Amino acid sequence: MLERKGFTIIELLIVIAVIAILVGIALPRFKGMQDEGKIAQAKGELRTLQSAVESYYIHQNNTYPTALTLLTGTTIMPNLLGSVLPTDPFNSASNYTYAVNGTNYYIIYSVGPSKDGSAQVSSSGVVTEPTNGASCIFVTNGSTRDTQP
Repeated sequence: MLERKGFTIIELLIVIAVIAILVGIALPRFKGMQDEGKIAQAKGELRTLQSAVESYYIHQNNTYPTALTLLTGTTIMPNLLGSVLPTDPFNSASNYTYAVNGTNYYIIYSVGPSKDGSAQVSSSGVVTEPTNGASCIFVTNGSTRDTQP
């Protein structure tokens, strides 16, 4: 009698199909976990930048910086920021966006998971975000009508 060794083509196809199904289930969950991690990273870095902006305000005669680049390489927060600003995890080609409205209010934001988020702060300090489904993540010293992811 001959002993059968190896697998038939049908058995191999079934194994490949099961593996493909498992990969199809796992990949979207992995992408969701990546976005959650980037959101947490952005929130942490934005809080650090906010601390640096507030420290700059205190040390520069109650004046907010006109750009985030003014925070780097200074003696104000050398251990907090160093000489390089953190980049937006959702847009690795650029830093977080910073806008100051007059002398009273500022906002620092990330474009968020949808990569098209934007926000602005009005002269009364109210933060507004476009209603096109953008999901920016931000910190501000003003008030807000929006919820972050």
